[in-house]
Amino acid sequence: MKDIIQAIVIRSTGSWYKTRDDEGKIYDCRLKGKIRLQELKSTNPVAVGDRVEIQLGTENDSHSILGVLPRKNYLLRKSVKLSSQVHILCSNIDQLIIMACLTHPFTPLGYIDRALVSAEAYHIPALIVFNKLDLIHQEGLEKKLKDYLSVYSSIGYPCLSFIASDPNYKSKAIDLLKDKTSFVIGHSGSGKSSFINLAEPELKLKTGAISHYSEKGKHTTTFAEMFPLSFGGYIIDSPGFKEMTLTGFERNEVSHYFPEMRKLLVNCKFKNCLHLSEPGCAVLEALDKESIAESRYHTYLGMLEESES
Repeated sequence: MKDIIQAIVIRSTGSWYKTRDDEGKIYDCRLKGKIRLQELKSTNPVAVGDRVEIQLGTENDSHSILGVLPRKNYLLRKSVKLSSQVHILCSNIDQLIIMACLTHPFTPLGYIDRALVSAEAYHIPALIVFNKLDLIHQEGLEKKLKDYLSVYSSIGYPCLSFIASDPNYKSKAIDLLKDKTSFVIGHSGSGKSSFINLAEPELKLKTGAISHYSEKGKHTTTFAEMFPLSFGGYIIDSPGFKEMTLTGFERNEVSHYFPEMRKLLVNCKFKNCLHLSEPGCAVLEALDKESIAESRYHTYLGMLEESES
């Protein structure tokens, strides 16, 4: 009988999967049969970060993935081709790192908020790295940075100011990543690959230049890929994409994933309050008192509208 081992999926190209066992040995695998996961209608039954069972092949027979072990969490986005399904970006994540820029390219607050909401929904700790601090100083955006830091740190999210291209920040990057499985997201050009290369230069990930015409970065990563780190842990690089997806939740659940709203829900007059115009709404009262950021509330309204479709 062929040996069966466990490994982590570190790269997926659709038909082939690159996996790594606990001793660091790499196996190229195919799926054996059709793997069905009952909890999700996804375009990819196996994702980067999955722990899988592998049946080892022979010289004339490829290694086969037999099944996926239970996931502790995962992150999703909508399928590009199938609107009724989702695509699993990655699974079994210890932290989500959101790379954000105030300029070249600008990261909208709605992008940050949606990423944080997805992290809350799937029980993943999240933090925000405001990159390109040098450009922030050059363009006099210190007050805007201070305002953003205030919004998110007051909710409880760790925030860092960073220069991913500066070697002086290397130890800070390593401290952030050591012994954890981290998923790094952000718009193209936000500095994801530069950040990873700063911590682990041996990876030599491609970095994209910023187009001065559009101020958008060039896509340098086409699919999620997991890399082992020499100082312990893994990091997952991702394609630049518009946003993650909150799917399978009721409208009245959306506010549960905004921590500043969640703590107020028990004070709303109605249990099914949507925080729109209901009397006795604690969230609207907090918004009037500016203890909830208006930008966060606007993101909430947008997500509420999307949940109707």
